[in-house]
Amino acid sequence: MSVKHAILALLSSEPSSTYQLCKRFDASTGQSWPLNIGQASSTLQRLERDGLVVRDDTETDGESGGQPWRLTSKGADDLQVWWERPVVAEQRGRGELVVKLALATVTPGVDVLALVQRQRSTTQRTLHDLTRLRRQADDFVGQLVLDHHLFLTEAELRWLDHIEGTLGRRAEVRSDADAAITAEPSPVSNAKGRR
Repeated sequence: MSVKHAILALLSSEPSSTYQLCKRFDASTGQSWPLNIGQASSTLQRLERDGLVVRDDTETDGESGGQPWRLTSKGADDLQVWWERPVVAEQRGRGELVVKLALATVTPGVDVLALVQRQRSTTQRTLHDLTRLRRQADDFVGQLVLDHHLFLTEAELRWLDHIEGTLGRRAEVRSDADAAITAEPSPVSNAKGRR
């Protein structure tokens, strides 16, 4: 998520103090990812340095006592480019769960099937909680964000099912191969039997 562009988008509709931006960000993302005031402040300082936002010296926000930030024309141009550019998923396969399961399959002594089952239980609880929250969400933005989380969680469950099925098939193949090796007479025993 680009905090930079989220702040620019919020400022495109109206000037806001840092505190107001955090509140508006939380509301616009359905409270699913709160923006820390420290993160907002440091991002705003970088945006100011780059000429994308300025402090509005003409007003003081009575609610938080801070001066509102305002979008510059350079900031509006940068935001427009962001709106027009599709989002490309970054770092596919680098999530902790992906790495954990990948390493578990090549590390001796790790019960990968038990790991998958524990993860599935946790993911199912998450799905249950998200479904409950989705039923309670009464605003469009909250529903939109929760739907995204629901779809990702459902996809994770399908992926875990796939892994479990793949592990089962691999175990069957190994078991069949081990049985075939055990059933075949060794060349040494065949040679002894022919004498």
